[in-house]
Amino acid sequence: MDAPINSEKTIEIIERMKLAKIGKYKKWQLIIKKIKNEQILNPEELKYYSNLTRIYKNSSVTTRSKIYHTKLSLEDEKPPCKECGKNSLYYCNMNDQYFCNIHVVGHDKNEI
Repeated sequence: MDAPINSEKTIEIIERMKLAKIGKYKKWQLIIKKIKNEQILNPEELKYYSNLTRIYKNSSVTTRSKIYHTKLSLEDEKPPCKECGKNSLYYCNMNDQYFCNIHVVGHDKNEI
């Protein structure tokens, strides 16, 4: 049996994703509406949420194995890279910054 989701925490995470302009605004709105109305999310919505937020259902996953960089999709807004100002391809959820393909590697020693 699946454990119920923490609706309040899930909505908080989605709101952060919307503010960071990660993902599609309309999809986030639909998912939030369903969660507030206690409706079950369909498999496509669950996959979309999981892929963008990198939620781990297994609590035994250690910090070292978590992924901190999310590759931006074609639909995502691509703000300038923090280092060089070119279009970014990755979002770092550890420090809430965007990086291009070159500068994403090794920018933060805490992420090892």
